[in-house]
Order: sequence, then structure tokens, then C-alpha cells
Amino acid sequence: MSKLALPFHPNPKKPDLALPAGACDAHCHVFGPASRFPFAPSSTYTPVDAPKEKLFELHRHLGFERSVIVQASCHGTDNSAMVDALIAGGSKYRGIAMVERNVSKGELHRLHEAGVRGVRFNFVTHLGAPADHDATREIVEKIRPLGWHAVVHFDAFRLQELAPFLRELGLTLVIDHMGRIDAAAGREQPAFQLLLELLEDDRFWVKVSGSERLSRTGPPFEDAAQFGHLLVERFPDRVLWGTDWPHPNIYQNMPDDGALVDLLKIIAPEQTQLQALLVDNPTRLYWPAG
Repeated sequence: MSKLALPFHPNPKKPDLALPAGACDAHCHVFGPASRFPFAPSSTYTPVDAPKEKLFELHRHLGFERSVIVQASCHGTDNSAMVDALIAGGSKYRGIAMVERNVSKGELHRLHEAGVRGVRFNFVTHLGAPADHDATREIVEKIRPLGWHAVVHFDAFRLQELAPFLRELGLTLVIDHMGRIDAAAGREQPAFQLLLELLEDDRFWVKVSGSERLSRTGPPFEDAAQFGHLLVERFPDRVLWGTDWPHPNIYQNMPDDGALVDLLKIIAPEQTQLQALLVDNPTRLYWPAG
């Protein structure tokens, strides 16, 4: 039985931090509206409607000019809501899709024309069965000619087993939410050390988002933001950040997105770091032609 999601924050603050021109929210979602884009029967949670109009309004409020909309498991491999948002957002919006192993070349080209630049694979227990390795390999070979990358979302405890498989794929891979490490376990925890080791391979990138998920102290989630800072310092050219709006599977301490933006003062305190994180890095990955 799927869980009923909490509504997103109704009135996020205006961030104290002024974002640089061209700033990109590199991880967010659109859900529904269910009357037009029904949720997948396989979804393990029932989200509230979070349509593109609300997302665009949030981006204007926070100061983001560009965005990457990531397909979430509540819509399964029906990318219609995400594609609809990309088309409405125009060239300043890119997408990450979820697809079946039998996806056609024609469908991939249709997604590319809409602004999709990668696919996502889930290895997270609460989202259902982990992605099949053979299916993942087949999909990777289909997207390789398009120059796409893959986004991988996994439980921290899975990384030791997953790392050899991920290296084998031979593709640019973006790791979601700092590998979902435990902010209370310290920087010497095996999962974080494994993440650092994986990131020594320059095919790997990491999103330093998800502080609200990883924190064990609660708002303002500074314990988790410190890990983001460590990653930004060590891998400044392969880090991304996003709001994760509307925050699926958060069942307490629903974050204020303006306060999450202000956490960037911890994650990327230097202006050069902030510029790379929000502008230069997403430009290189999602808008390489300018």
C-alpha cells in the first residue's frame, strides 16, 4: 500500500543568498496533476499534485533561471508530465527520464528533442525493486549514441556491491543526494569513504543535495550540509545541487526551499564554488553547446 505524501511547503522564504546569473536547480520533479497525468499503479507513495506551474513559480521566487527535471518513480516510465514541463519551460529546462529496457530509438529521439539528456536508475529499497543490471546495461547502450548520461539513486549500504557494476558501465554517472549517506555517522563511515573513492574516477559526478534527507539533527540540516561542503571542496568541477522539490517521501520536517538555498552558504561558501556548482557545472553537462 502506497504512503500518502505530505504537501510541499506552502510559503517558502525568499533566500538570503543571492544566486548567480544562470543558476540551475539540477534536481526537482513535477507530479501530475493526477487528473491529466495519472500516477503509476506501481508507485510506493501517493504524491500531492505538484504541477509545472508551481515549479516555475518556485524557481522565479528562489532565483533559478534554469532547471533539470528528474522523472520520479511515482510516474514510473511514463515521462509525459516531465516532458510536458520541459516543453513549457523551453530551452532553459532539461530532463532526466526513466525508460524500459525495450525503449525504442524513436522514443529516445523524441525525448531528446524535448530536452531529455539522461536516464535514471533506482536502487532504493523504499521505491521498489532495484534496477535490473542486465536491463541497465541494455539501456545504457541505447542512450550512449545520444551523448546522454545516467543518474543513479541508491541506498548507501548498496554502494560496496554497486561500485564495480557502475564502473563497468563506462558512462558519465551522476550520483543522487550524496549517496544517501548517514550524516550522523561521520566522514570516516564506510559509505562516505566508498563514495569518495568512486568520485576519484572523473566519469562520476555527485549531487550535493538532499541535506533534509540525510540530516539526523533536523532543520536547518547543517549536519548534512557539511558533507556537501567536503564534496564541493574535493570535486569542485563534478558537483551539482538541486532543491528536490516537492520532496517526495519526506514525512516529517518538510523543508522550506528558501532555507535549503541558504544552506549553500555552508555547502559552497566561496563565490567561485557557488558559480561552479550552480552555473558552470550544469552548463557543461546539460547545455554544452551554450
